[in-house]
Amino acid sequence: MHESVNDSLVGTVVDDRYRVLSRIARGGMSTVYLATDLRLDRDVALKVLYPHLAADPGFLDRFEREAKSAARLSHPHVVGVLDQGFSDNLAYLVMEYVPGKTLRELLEARTRLTPRLALALLDAVVDGLAEAHDAGMIHRDVKPENVLLADNGSIKIADFGLARAVSTSTSTGTLVGTVAYLAPELVTGTGADERSDVYSAGIMLYEMLTGRQPFTGTAPIQVAFQHVHSTVPAPSGACPGLASDLDELVRWCTDPNPDNRPVDGKALLGELRHIRTSLTDEQLDFHCGGPSEDLSPSPSGATEVLSAAAATTAALARPPAGATEVISTAGAAGAGAAGAAGAAGAAGAGAYPTEVIRRSENATSVFPAGGSGTGRNRFGPADPDGYSGGGDGGTSDRDDSGGGRPEPGSRSERRQARREAKARERQSSREAHRPEMSLRRGRPRRRGALLLVLAVLLIAAAVFTGWFFGRGPGAVVAVPDVANVSREAAGALLRGEGLQYSTNEIHDEIVAAGLAVGTDPDAPAEIRRFQPVTLLISKGPELFDVPNVVQRTVEAASENITDAGLSVGAVTEEYSETVDAGKVISQFPAPDTQLRRDTSVNIVVSLGPAPVEVPSLLGKSEDEAIQLLEEAGLTAEILPGQVNSRDVPAGSVAGQTPESGLVERGTAVTLTISKGPVMVEVPGVVRQSPDEARAQLEGLGFQVQINELLGGLLGIVQSQDPAGGSMAPEGSVITLRVV
Repeated sequence: MHESVNDSLVGTVVDDRYRVLSRIARGGMSTVYLATDLRLDRDVALKVLYPHLAADPGFLDRFEREAKSAARLSHPHVVGVLDQGFSDNLAYLVMEYVPGKTLRELLEARTRLTPRLALALLDAVVDGLAEAHDAGMIHRDVKPENVLLADNGSIKIADFGLARAVSTSTSTGTLVGTVAYLAPELVTGTGADERSDVYSAGIMLYEMLTGRQPFTGTAPIQVAFQHVHSTVPAPSGACPGLASDLDELVRWCTDPNPDNRPVDGKALLGELRHIRTSLTDEQLDFHCGGPSEDLSPSPSGATEVLSAAAATTAALARPPAGATEVISTAGAAGAGAAGAAGAAGAAGAGAYPTEVIRRSENATSVFPAGGSGTGRNRFGPADPDGYSGGGDGGTSDRDDSGGGRPEPGSRSERRQARREAKARERQSSREAHRPEMSLRRGRPRRRGALLLVLAVLLIAAAVFTGWFFGRGPGAVVAVPDVANVSREAAGALLRGEGLQYSTNEIHDEIVAAGLAVGTDPDAPAEIRRFQPVTLLISKGPELFDVPNVVQRTVEAASENITDAGLSVGAVTEEYSETVDAGKVISQFPAPDTQLRRDTSVNIVVSLGPAPVEVPSLLGKSEDEAIQLLEEAGLTAEILPGQVNSRDVPAGSVAGQTPESGLVERGTAVTLTISKGPVMVEVPGVVRQSPDEARAQLEGLGFQVQINELLGGLLGIVQSQDPAGGSMAPEGSVITLRVV
C-alpha cells in the first residue's frame, strides 16, 4: 500500500533540507531512508511516517511530544534524535545514521552467542535503557531489530518513545511491539513502566544464549498468551552447560510479576556487571552445541559485526574514567623490597601477597595480584567469542619466575597449562606467608604480659559483641505491624523495638489519610536494630482532576479522560440547538472535580438540533407561508414560475415540498405560488337550446346552471350570465335563463 509513496521520495529534498539518497528499511509505521542534511553536510537517517498516520492530527501531536522527549537523551548507547517536522503532508523524524548491522542480523548469522559476547552486548543496551529510565522515558519495544551494531564498534538502541506514539493512536487493546518480546503487563493492558523494558531485555538475553525465543506459536496471540500465563524457562534447558547465574539472571528479568523484576535499567546494569565479573573464563566462553561452535568466518558479513562487538567488549572491560586503584601490601616491617617486587609481578620466596582493589561507580572488586597478567580479568577479555585477539582476556601462563611461555596448541592443553600456572601461583603465595627464621629472640615476661592484655581485650570484645548482637543495636527484632494506626502510635511501636525510622508519605486507596500504611521492610520481617526502617504514612487516595471535555468530539473526550487517569462512564445522546452533532454537551462530574483513579466520568453527546414538523401551507398567502416556516425553524424557497389553479387564488400557495413530516431544523421547504385559474372567453349561447348551450360551455370547462322561466316551454336560452364575449375563470358557473 505504501510502495509508491516510499519510492517516490528517493532523489527528492524533504523540507528544503534533507536530500533522500536511498531507502534503508520499511516497518509497521514508517519508512527509513538514508539522506543528506544539506545544511550541515552530513548523513542522517530519515524516518518518514506512513500517510494514514501523518493525516491524524492527534497522532502528530503525540509523535511530536515523544520526539522531543527522545531528543533530550544524549548517551553513547542511544541513537540520537536530531530533528522532527511536517512538510508537504510528510511527517518525519531525523535520527543519527548508524552504518553497520543489527543484533538480529548477528543472531541470524551466528544462531547463538557465547555468554561473554551476549553479556557485553546486553551491557550496552541496558546502559542506554538506564539513562532513558532516569530521564523518565520507557522504550516499550526492546528487541534485536532495534539494537544497532555500528561499524566503529559502538552499540546503540533506537526508536525511544515511538511505540507509545503508535499505541496511543490505535484503538484500545492493540499490541504495539514485537509480540515475542512483550512483557505480560503490555499484553493485558495494565500499563507499562521501566520493568517492562527489563522483561524484554531478559527475553533478548535468552535468545542470544540459546539461539531461540522462549515462546513460539503459529499465531501472535498464542505467543502473547504464553507471556501472560507461562514462566520463561531457564536458558540451560535449551543449552545445557550454561552457568546457573545466567539462568537466575534471565528468570529475574522475565518474572511474570513486575514487582519481582529489577526496578529499572540501572538496577539491572549493576547486577549484570556483577555477574560478568563472577563467572569464570570457561563459563564466559562456553559454547553450546550447534552452529555457533563453528569459529570459521561467518557468512553475510557477520565477521565484521563480531569484530565491532569485540571492540566494544574490550572498551567495556576497561575501568571507567576516574576509577581508583589502591595497592596494599600485607607484609611485615622491613619487607618493603619484597612487597615492591610482589606488586611488580615477582613470585619468589619472601614476596608478600598484594591485593588490587578496583572501585567503580557500580561495584568494588578484589583481585589477587600475583604479577602482571597472572590473574583472570573479570571484566572480560578483548576476544568476546573465542577468537584469539592477542590480549590477556584469560589467565596468562607463567613459570615460577614470572616469565611467559607459549601455550600448547590444543584447547585442552591450554586449559591444563592455566590450571598448572594457577597452582604454582597459590603455592608461591603460601610460601611467601611462611617465615623461614625468627629475627630475634622473644622475652618471656613481656610476652606473658602481652598475652594477658590480649586475653583481656578478647574477653572484652566477646562481651561487647554478645551485648551488641544480643540486646544492643545489632540484636535481631521483628518489625511490628503498624498498619491503620496513627503516626504517633506507629512511631511508638517502632521505638519500642529499638528501631530508628524515617517517615515517607504515600498515596493509598484504602488507608485513611494520616494513618500508617505499613513499613519498609514489611512486618514481620526480622532485621537488626541498627538497620533503617521507613514508616509509610497515607496521604489518602491519589486524586485526579476531571478534564473539561465539553464541545469536544467523543473520541477526543474519551482520550482526555483516560489520559487524566479516569475512565469513560455512560455515554448518552440528546438533541441540542447550540452544540454540533457528535460533540459533548455536558459531563458529570463537572470539570476540575477531583476523583480517584479510574473513576467513571459520564458524558452527554449532541445529536444536533431536534427535528421540526413541516406546517401545511396550501391556500396561505405567500407572506403568511414564509412567516409560518420561519417560526418553525425552517426556510422558504419560492419557485420562480407560478401555476394556474381553479381552487387557489392568485398569490397564495398552490403546492409545497415536503408537504408534511419531521425534518431537521433549517431545512428549506419549496413553495409553488398560484396565479389563479385560467381565464376563458365565454361564448354567446343566447337563442340556443339548453342542451346545445350546456354542451358548448362545459366543453370549455365551465359549469352550467339553468334557470327556467314559465317552465321553459319554448326551450330557448333567453339570456346568460356572464354575457357572451366576456372573460371568466375556467370552471366558473355560467347561469342560463331558459323560456
